[in-house]
Amino acid sequence: MIAVGFALLPLSTDMTIASFPGMVRYFGVSVSRVQATLSLFVIAFAVSQLVYGPLSDRFGRRPVLLGGMAVYVAATVACLFAPSIDALLAARFLQAIGCCAATVIGRAIIRDVHGAEGTARMLAYTSAATAILILLGPMLGGWLEQQFGWRANFAFLTLLGAAFLAAVAAKLEESNLNPDRGATRVGQTLVNYRLLLADRRFTGHALVVACSYGGVMAFLSGAPFVLMGMLGLSASRFGLVFGLTILGYIGTSLISARLVMRVGTARMLAIGTPLAAAAGTLMAGLALAGVHTVAAIVAPYTLFLLATGLNQPSAVAGAIGPFPRIAGTASALLGFMQLGAGALVGLLVGRLYDGTPVPMTMAIALSTWGAALSFLLVARPGAAVQRFDKTV
Repeated sequence: MIAVGFALLPLSTDMTIASFPGMVRYFGVSVSRVQATLSLFVIAFAVSQLVYGPLSDRFGRRPVLLGGMAVYVAATVACLFAPSIDALLAARFLQAIGCCAATVIGRAIIRDVHGAEGTARMLAYTSAATAILILLGPMLGGWLEQQFGWRANFAFLTLLGAAFLAAVAAKLEESNLNPDRGATRVGQTLVNYRLLLADRRFTGHALVVACSYGGVMAFLSGAPFVLMGMLGLSASRFGLVFGLTILGYIGTSLISARLVMRVGTARMLAIGTPLAAAAGTLMAGLALAGVHTVAAIVAPYTLFLLATGLNQPSAVAGAIGPFPRIAGTASALLGFMQLGAGALVGLLVGRLYDGTPVPMTMAIALSTWGAALSFLLVARPGAAVQRFDKTV
């Protein structure tokens, strides 16, 4: 069930990107205006996490998740019937606020149930299960766009969100058995955020997550216009190609789940972050050399996702594992950094799009190098620190 909640974020972004060219034609607006529906979604999602984390630490995971999912379903219905691009932008903003609850609270629930040691392993298994849903999402999104138009994707997301809301209401038990009554006090929340940012374990691992997601958002923002607009893929073929890139992520997430308890998160990141940097460098190098083909984009991106399957579970566990009392707050700040970086990169790629793959591939390359340097220079030196402030 938690895997479905995690999948709502990527499905809410990935399923709709095949519809971007169609939205441009339907609303008669610019590419950057339609791309803003994705960037605004990510910005709203990022900021909302700063609220959901403390709320779930104070009032419990279950009631906050139920409220968030109710907002998601209502907002997705508004997306479905949006009469204009402005209405769609407003509805996507609200949709992101609701969707955010599933990701933030899902990570906190895993930390509640499995502890610091088991979090990386369970996140890896959950990531693999989520990726299977994500694998099907772009394919389904491309097919729905081609057959029924852009509104069909929001109809599907409405049904999925409603089903998840019903499952949470019927099945989910409260996992936060020791709520922090001071978690929603503004002063205490700011102190907790400051302590997290001052800890190299949190900051270094969170930067790995944020930079990696920046690479993903660069692709999500640029690929529809490069692969469909420039290189001529149909919406359904784009969905198929995009979905197949997820296979490497699924495989390495499963490998990560089996290995991380034996070799540790640091070693997984020591393998994954340079592999991602190599993939990003290859992709940008091919684009700069004028090799503008589907294979030159998709093959390196698949390698990047393969490396991300090794990186993300270990990086998330490294960020929130040491902080059991404020797992929701740590998850929220981690998510804010992740989505904030993604939104910034997505906006830049949309603004700098010049009809070639160069802006997108350069953004991916810079993001992967940012992740590698964050681990090497920040997270790894802080991994041995055993200082725990009484607040956390």
